[in-house]
Amino acid sequence: SAVTEASQRNLQAVLARAFERGITHVETARGSGTSEAQLGRALQSYSRDSFILQSKVSPTADANQFKKNLEQTFERLQIDRLDLFAFHGVNNQAVYDWVVGKGGCYEVVERLRAAGRIRHVGFSTHGSCDFILQAIASNRFDYVNLHWYYILQENLPAIAAAAKHDMGVFIISPSDKGGYLHSPRPQWLSDCAPLSPMQFNDLFCLANLNVHTLSVGAARPSDFDEHVAALAHLAAGASGAQDALEVIRPAKQKLDDRWTAALGEGFASAYLQNVPDWDATPGGINVRKTLWLWGLVTAWDLSGYARSRYNMLSQDDHWFPGNKATNFDVTALRVALTNSPYAERILRILPEAHQMLDDG
Repeated sequence: SAVTEASQRNLQAVLARAFERGITHVETARGSGTSEAQLGRALQSYSRDSFILQSKVSPTADANQFKKNLEQTFERLQIDRLDLFAFHGVNNQAVYDWVVGKGGCYEVVERLRAAGRIRHVGFSTHGSCDFILQAIASNRFDYVNLHWYYILQENLPAIAAAAKHDMGVFIISPSDKGGYLHSPRPQWLSDCAPLSPMQFNDLFCLANLNVHTLSVGAARPSDFDEHVAALAHLAAGASGAQDALEVIRPAKQKLDDRWTAALGEGFASAYLQNVPDWDATPGGINVRKTLWLWGLVTAWDLSGYARSRYNMLSQDDHWFPGNKATNFDVTALRVALTNSPYAERILRILPEAHQMLDDG
């Protein structure tokens, strides 16, 4: 689509403010609208060695098509090298096989790395923790882009595994995917004070020393300021991480208590225990995601965020896979939940959750 001059000027102002505040890691993706082309134009004003540039391109079944797409990324960005390249959306085994299979997309990237056009290779993922662990264990990647925030902590084992493999960890959109914290609910403003919800979440993530980078997603120059202010609570090293944990402890306790009070002792901490992934449930119902989103509304009033995520569910979409909790066979699902200590409660919650979250 056409880029307006006003949009381009805003991007240039955002970049200028980022560099002014000491932020020099620029991340984009081929699939992010006009971002690559706009950044390619704006970055011409800066020395190539003054910033770290990362982009992502989705794997394809045809490695030649992937190569064309990747070359287009270089053209749009008007650069001859990427510091960081990620295979975008390595969310399941089929996509992973497009990357690592014989004659696949990984071989294309390896040739470009040998030629000095790519320095480090990673992958971004919305996949299950078990799948991410398998990809990390392959030892093929230098870093991973994944989801991990206060409201979504399932991928903690993957972060630990990445550290063991000396991989960088880049957290995807913590302010947006962490619960629309750029537009916080009143309860969150109250519970997190004197921090803002975004600052609380930043410090929660960065207090884990195995997390290296958070995506800011700035839409205007001033969007950096709140994040940079949070860093005053985070000195370098382990002592800084402990200081950050102390700073967020009161807010975390309030939020933890709300979760436990709303969901109940036991269920609050073990509601996903032995609940199968969507592809092992009758009808492909994504029970795990549905329960999680229901909890976000029930405990923390994150209705807008939860509804948005729930209505992305689609068995044909590997970015947010599985079906909504509707029209399922109760008897068959009860069998699938045999090993869950909360099977009967889950079966009661699912229709309630669908009514709460579905946009119809």
